[in-house]
Amino acid sequence: MPTTYSELRAQLATLTTEAFRPELAEIDRLPTAEIAALMNQEDQTVPTAVAKQLPAIAAAIDATAERMARGGRLLYLGAGTAGRLGVLDASECPPTFNTDPSEVVGLIAGGPTAMVKAAEGAEDSKELAVADLTALGLTADDTVVGISASGRTPYAVGAVEHARALGALTIGLSCNADSALAAAAEHGIEVVTGPELLTGSTRLKAGTAQKLVLNMISTITMIRLGKTYGNLMVDVRASNDKLQARSRRIVALATGATDEQIETALRSAGGEVKTAILMILADLDAKTAERRLQDTRGHLRAALHATGPAIP
Repeated sequence: MPTTYSELRAQLATLTTEAFRPELAEIDRLPTAEIAALMNQEDQTVPTAVAKQLPAIAAAIDATAERMARGGRLLYLGAGTAGRLGVLDASECPPTFNTDPSEVVGLIAGGPTAMVKAAEGAEDSKELAVADLTALGLTADDTVVGISASGRTPYAVGAVEHARALGALTIGLSCNADSALAAAAEHGIEVVTGPELLTGSTRLKAGTAQKLVLNMISTITMIRLGKTYGNLMVDVRASNDKLQARSRRIVALATGATDEQIETALRSAGGEVKTAILMILADLDAKTAERRLQDTRGHLRAALHATGPAIP
């Protein structure tokens, strides 16, 4: 890592995410509608950049699902925007997939206050990443995803280096080619989004790319773990009125049952959507359905097939 500002400046100058675009040097003089059109055009390049990394993303997801199936956790670590995106993705897993908050965790350099107040200096410490992972009791069954647009952020690189040394699965998500982060990780994902509209503002295209990849990692991992039935969120946690209504709609879509049947099943299942669906489709009581789901490690489709070939 560079030890002087001159060395760091020289290193940043080699990164495509930091590149200056002279054709945009007078963007501040353009009409608002033209700037919006430029940003929209820039954003359209991001999915293409992500698509180029789909094989690497899929391999990382399969490895993550394997670890989580045996009790491991999914841990995101990053600084600034990258860290916030990791925390966001982790925080959405409990209501969407009924995971325990300890199963998918987002750590941001500088701690929770850095979510709303920048703690940029924290990103320079590999030791801080090691301390954060140690506090979580990192194990070899866990998956650690280091997130950094530049691919050089010490906090993210340090997290991946430490995790890999302990035998944990490691993923390095960056937006520059040949990054230190990808090199440190078992699974390197480098989504090269190119220079930003505002020089070095990686909350833009790079941030969008990171969000898209994190969506894939968490969502597809949960699909592999049986947290969905088809494209239905059968593990949704009904913690408010909207989710209560969505739960009933999911049961209806999965079973075609009447409102009365749905209410009866959900009441017997203690509000558990997956259990209610199994009860209706397999004509089981709540306890038997719960036991069947335990036997199949929560995979509804497997539990349905275990009841006989006539079950879809």
